[in-house]
Amino acid sequence: MHDTKYVFVTGGVTSSLGKGIIAASLAKLLQERGYSVTIQKLDPYINIDPGTLNPYEHGECYVTDDGAETDLDLGHYERFLNIPTSQANNVTTGKIYQSVINKERKGEFLGKTVQVIPHITDEIKRRIQILGETGDYDIVITEIGGTVGDIESLPYVESVRQLLWEKGPENAIVIHLTLVPYLAAAGELKTKPTQHSVKMLMQSGVSPDILVCRTEHEISEDIKRKLALFCNVKKEDVIQSIDAETIYDVPNLMFEEGLDKVVLEKLQLCSKKQPDLLVWNDFIQKHKNPTSEVEIGLIGKYVELHDSYKSITEAFIHAGSSNETKVTVRWIHSENLTPKNVEKKLEGLNGILVAPGFGDRGIEGKIKAVKYARENNIPFLGICLGMQMAVIEFSRNVLGMSDAFSTEMKKNCKNPVINLMESQKDVTEKGGTMRLGAWDCKVAKNSKTYDAYQSEQISERHRHRYEFNNEYLEAIENAGMKATGINPKTGLVEVVEFANHPWFVGVQYHPEYKSTVLNPHPLFVDFIKAALKQFKK
Repeated sequence: MHDTKYVFVTGGVTSSLGKGIIAASLAKLLQERGYSVTIQKLDPYINIDPGTLNPYEHGECYVTDDGAETDLDLGHYERFLNIPTSQANNVTTGKIYQSVINKERKGEFLGKTVQVIPHITDEIKRRIQILGETGDYDIVITEIGGTVGDIESLPYVESVRQLLWEKGPENAIVIHLTLVPYLAAAGELKTKPTQHSVKMLMQSGVSPDILVCRTEHEISEDIKRKLALFCNVKKEDVIQSIDAETIYDVPNLMFEEGLDKVVLEKLQLCSKKQPDLLVWNDFIQKHKNPTSEVEIGLIGKYVELHDSYKSITEAFIHAGSSNETKVTVRWIHSENLTPKNVEKKLEGLNGILVAPGFGDRGIEGKIKAVKYARENNIPFLGICLGMQMAVIEFSRNVLGMSDAFSTEMKKNCKNPVINLMESQKDVTEKGGTMRLGAWDCKVAKNSKTYDAYQSEQISERHRHRYEFNNEYLEAIENAGMKATGINPKTGLVEVVEFANHPWFVGVQYHPEYKSTVLNPHPLFVDFIKAALKQFKK
């Protein structure tokens, strides 16, 4: 019998302490010690998934191979562990209640009154254990979103309490991430917020096994002893998590603090091998000691919140390290680009990336950025909507179709070079109904895309409703824009390029979702390489 061990990560005092990074760092260390590990995220909001949320609300919506629209933390999990996540790795309150209500409507509760306990908590426990019951993982780490004390988190904390009792202390433990703030006026670190947070967790019947304390300053042995005494843990179970230069330093910091060692001891597991993190640290070494620098303009309409493009900026870091190059991002709001200022705002860039998005806001600015990149031979990468804008710009300014557009922005445009997908025409619901997940693409050999992938057959993740209108394919190709990537089943154009441009690629899919520390995405690596050539010119 395969007995999966469970580690729960809760957060206290304040949000945004980095539970996802701590969970991913621990998972990385346990993976390095020879265990198969996965991480899942429990989100307390009532949306079924973040797919219908504005990026300003929740940051980027991350998409898995099997088409789940998920929390951006799943991106961190994949980037750290180098293994794909799935539908089962992200659970929301919306999914839980939807499932329970569907069962009630079918009469599965035999006339009973449906309640938070046991029906909602039973469903949460079932979801938590799905990955463990596959037999694929030795350890499942579960990050619980929100902060202890939030009303919406209470059913999750209660479910954890029940599972701790059912599984026993050697099979399930709790790590509580908390904040130890520094008060400049007093000149000292304060433990009281952590004490209150742990007390609140214990009032729900859950006592943490390990405390991970976020801090700006070193935590002394005396403070660790004090926290241990008042929070009912051993001193060696108080782990310091000091502010790091990058998120990729955190696995090393947690290794130095012995987090993985303490976890294994509590789960009564021995280390199969010593973690060496050689490849990981080689990546960090190159990232921190670049030999060159390039500046990339990221043209988007959610640039005020950088988390809206989290996977793209992380893919830049991976590709930059691979090229031993520092990638500096110039954040440019597409709404602010006008014919008068476009040259000034984009001047000096070594590469331009036009980002994904939805709706008509800021569209003309994106088109102007594409035109500037095309006419000035600046390396260009267009992702999803960015690729569609490249097709529109080319159709307008080279083919002379001044009214070329997408039916997403203008329903009855005369030249819809981008059109609603056939499969989307009868769709009325918004949530989870786009073309989602991994789809195949055949790449033409004589192309920049093939040079990057070194393969004719690729699979990439999608998230869109609109597509290249094949009625215009012949005219567009005859004018010089080539479709170098085609979906073999649907005939959908996946990639467009110019042969007579240093590096100009537009892709309908999202390459950023598959970039990891150990496998930087080849398209980003090649894009940064082209930007580096531009810089040297």
